[in-house]
Amino acid sequence: MTDVPITNTPQRATVDDARLVSSTLARAFDDDPMMRWFFPEESTRETGLGRYFTTLFTRQYARHGVCERTDAAAAFWVPPEGQAKAVPDAETVEELQEILGDRASLFRDAVTAAAEHAPQEPHWYLAVLGADPAAQGQGHGAALLRSGLAQADAAGLPVYLESSKPANLPIYEHFGFAVLGEAQLPGGGPVLWAMRRVPRTS
Repeated sequence: MTDVPITNTPQRATVDDARLVSSTLARAFDDDPMMRWFFPEESTRETGLGRYFTTLFTRQYARHGVCERTDAAAAFWVPPEGQAKAVPDAETVEELQEILGDRASLFRDAVTAAAEHAPQEPHWYLAVLGADPAAQGQGHGAALLRSGLAQADAAGLPVYLESSKPANLPIYEHFGFAVLGEAQLPGGGPVLWAMRRVPRTS
């Protein structure tokens, strides 16, 4: 039996990929400050993150965003035309609250705080990008980042994101993002950095 190589070629992610996507992102975000704030219990974090990303993916981003994956990473993007629809509906909010348990109010406050600083100009939004740590250094995250940025560039639009992980800031800066500002999330949460990238023309 030969080993099947893990490809880092981006492909469109559909709801049929939910198990792969959610398990990959659960591992990718295990050390993320905001996810550790939402899921503080080490013993249940991976399960909670898996359910969290499954809900976001199947009920929100797979319907109204541009979702791509490799064999070891996933990214959720929202173009301008999908942003009004990508806001979680009441049923999705209820599902997320059940997953988050007593941390649900912190999540609501964080979402509200982030929304207050949302850009008003037309833009692409990078909602989620994560790669399995076991495949680190194999170019999975970079491949997905380049793919989404190329689509935003083709539309002539800037890209926004928020990150709570300081180690990721230089990576995004390498791809043309600049920090717009930082905010401490309410309730003693982590710092969130807002970043913007201007469109590039070929």
